[in-house]
Amino acid sequence: MADLGTSPLANSLIAPDQLQMMEPTYPLRVYVCGRCFLVQLQEFESAQHIFGDYSYFSSYSESWLRHCEIFSQRMIAMFGLTAESKVVEVASNDGYLLQYFARAGIPILGIEPAANVAAVAEQRGIPTDVSFFSVATAIRLGDAGQYADLIVANNVLAHVPDINDFVAALRYLLKPQGIVTIEFPHLLNLIALSQFDTIYHEHFSYLSLGVVQRILARHGLMVFDVEELSTHGGSLRIFAQRAENTIRPKGVRVRELRLREQRAGLEDVAAYRNFQQRIVEIKLGLLEFLVGAKRAGKRVAGYGAPAKGNTLLNYCGIGPELLEYTVDLSPHKQTHYLPGVRIPVYSPERIFETRPDFVLILPWNLRDEIAEQMRDIRRWNGRFAVPVPKLEIF
Repeated sequence: MADLGTSPLANSLIAPDQLQMMEPTYPLRVYVCGRCFLVQLQEFESAQHIFGDYSYFSSYSESWLRHCEIFSQRMIAMFGLTAESKVVEVASNDGYLLQYFARAGIPILGIEPAANVAAVAEQRGIPTDVSFFSVATAIRLGDAGQYADLIVANNVLAHVPDINDFVAALRYLLKPQGIVTIEFPHLLNLIALSQFDTIYHEHFSYLSLGVVQRILARHGLMVFDVEELSTHGGSLRIFAQRAENTIRPKGVRVRELRLREQRAGLEDVAAYRNFQQRIVEIKLGLLEFLVGAKRAGKRVAGYGAPAKGNTLLNYCGIGPELLEYTVDLSPHKQTHYLPGVRIPVYSPERIFETRPDFVLILPWNLRDEIAEQMRDIRRWNGRFAVPVPKLEIF
């Protein structure tokens, strides 16, 4: 489906004392199965290596926190969650979501493989089991009485190399009348909007509703509802229950979205064949802009150090000669360098100290939030740029 050359692990930021060290890179090629239409990468590094120590902390996006607070309130109301219930989140990160259930007096448990991130959650009062979620983990937690009324899996299904083991574990840990909610970027949007920068080694799979339905059904789970979200460039939130549970019938939104996916060709390999040329056009447009700005004596800085930005910059071959630096709110990323391209990462104050002519927003899914935060660049006639789905300057 796409060949993005070779790239380092997208979240493996470089510390200053590592600048003289060799950096591993791996092929970044995306394949689609002609039978089940699961889109996947090859596995070059284990999940244990990628996620054992992680630089991504969810709590640094205000819009994402609002998204999670609203979600928690809805789930409590929709499913009647009380102090007698149990909410478990898989890949709970720094407790960004579970904090809202805890405030409502609902027992919680986070499951998070990155020990450094889990430690932050524990400091915030979020009980966290440091482990990769699997059938073995689910059996251990179930034996300890941790069966869940609600299991939340936000932006993690795509990150697991053994997706069948992961889904089987969801069913095992779920109470007979329990609910599973899973959020994941929608493959339909990735293709339609050429969101190739969301492809990186940490994302083993790229998912449609149809594929997720088939995987869950294989393990005794039935998708009974789906919501389309604006997060991460267009995501799905699916609601599932044990297949034998007939309380909640399959809703009309599931049938309608499956039909749209089929009409868009997601179950026909022909739909995937022109993706490569479209991402080449994005690369050319971004390079033309940056080279033109450089030749005109204009300065360009970046905002954000997300994984998607590292895929984009490495594929396009953009280093500090074209993008002087980038900034990020997370102190865990500041003072480091982006992998591969070695662009330095500073705090957002750097923008106002150096006054660049353009700020390239790398996490384009947060463009409105970032443009509002950095609106004062207008004082020196600074402008924003986003690279995907096509270069836009505003």
